[in-house]
Formats: sequence, structure tokens, C-alpha cells
Amino acid sequence: MPSLPDQAFLDTTADRLAALPGVRAVTLGGSRAQGTERPDSDWDLAVHYRGEGAFDPDDLRAVGWEGEVSDIGGWGGGVFNGGAWLTIDGRRVDVHYRDLDVVEHALAEAEQGRFRVEPLMFHLAGIPTYLLVAELAINKVLRGELPRPAAYPPALRETAPPRWYGTATATLAYAKAGHAPKGAVTQVAGAIAVAATQTAHAVTAARGEWVTNEKGLVERAGLTDVDTLTEGLTRSPDALVRAVTAAEALFRRAVETARRRSG
Repeated sequence: MPSLPDQAFLDTTADRLAALPGVRAVTLGGSRAQGTERPDSDWDLAVHYRGEGAFDPDDLRAVGWEGEVSDIGGWGGGVFNGGAWLTIDGRRVDVHYRDLDVVEHALAEAEQGRFRVEPLMFHLAGIPTYLLVAELAINKVLRGELPRPAAYPPALRETAPPRWYGTATATLAYAKAGHAPKGAVTQVAGAIAVAATQTAHAVTAARGEWVTNEKGLVERAGLTDVDTLTEGLTRSPDALVRAVTAAEALFRRAVETARRRSG
């Protein structure tokens, strides 16, 4: 059971993280940064440092908090280059590592409409490198200072929707031609799920809305009708082709609506 009130816990934890060698800023992210948390929501924190070798996870391990602390790059490198799953004062806490050189590069690229999509566990569509910019815009800075994007970059609103939607249409086209005729229910279902998530990224980018993860993303983009399609899948090749065709129409309408409203 927690021994400290939430604010006292957050203050003491932020102070301890900020005191680690190389740390320049500490932020609060996730639902608790946006005021949408539940009582059982975990705490998402990030330590920001600058440059390779500036932060040593052994210093975080030495604090003695219960849990698992990864090495730099332990979560695959790239945007999510490592972190820790901890229990602090009876609370579940995730700590992410954020290299400011990488963050600032992602910000500069996003302002020019450029980004990459990286694979990440638990994420169907992968994550765009501009997720780091979304964190700058949404997360609360608890200690130190960080750059803040003035607004959603106009160039990104132009380039991200067609790229995400183009990937979604290709995903469905492959499913229609390669999986549906063979009655491959699982692969068709997976393709529809991935394409729905890719389309949701296209819709939110067209709206100029930041996204930091896939939780609730399909609903947020107004694509929950896709659930009816996946719930009704059978092994019939004709039925699978119809389901993919219906998904194509649903996703096309969603993207077109987002583009009209943002125009």
C-alpha cells in the first residue's frame, strides 16, 4: 500500500530521478499527464539526458527500487531505447530513457514533415518517431527544462496521413489477394486490425492531434465499426473478401472525413 499521498510521491520520485548523474529533466506522461487516469493507472515517467554515455542505468539500479531496469537500447533501440518497470511506494512506475539529441532531431524532422515508423512490442502499427514530439507537447515537465512544439507541425499534417493510409490500403490489398482466398481467418483478422490502427494514425494526423500510444486509438479515430467486421469473420473466402472490402470502405470514409474537416 502507498505510504505517501500522490503529490508527495511524485515530488520525491522526481527529485530522486533528477538527481541521477546526467539527467537534465524529468517528465510525467501517460494518462496522469492528461488527467484521464484511473485510480489503478500506473505512473509514466521519463528521464532526459543528452548524448550517448551521458546516462548510466546502473545509477538507476543503485537507487534500490524494486523492479527491472534495462540497459540503454534494451527495448530495441530507436525511439524506445530503454527504461525500467518499477514498484515505488506501492505504485507501478514506468521510467523511459530519452536522449535529448534524439528528441530534438525528431522535432526538427517532424517540423519538415519527415518521420520514420519503428516496430515496438505491443504496438500493431509500430510507432512514429514523432511520438517523441507528442511527448514534448503533452507530458508535464516535473524537473528541468525541455523544448515545446508551438503546435502540430503543418508539414506533418500534410505528409503523415497519406503515408499511414497508403500503408493501410496496401495491408488490406495484400490480405484480399493473398489471405482471404485461402480462408486464412487469422491473417485476415490481423491485417484488418493492423490497417485499422494505421488508418487511425492517418486520421489523428490529419486532425493535428498528438498520439503517444495505441491505447484507445481506433475508437478515438471513429473506427469502432471495424469490430463488427472482425467479430463476424468466418473461413469462407467470399466472406473474408467482403470483410476486407468493407474495411477498405470504412477506412476510406474516415480519412476523407478527417481531411475535409482539417481543410
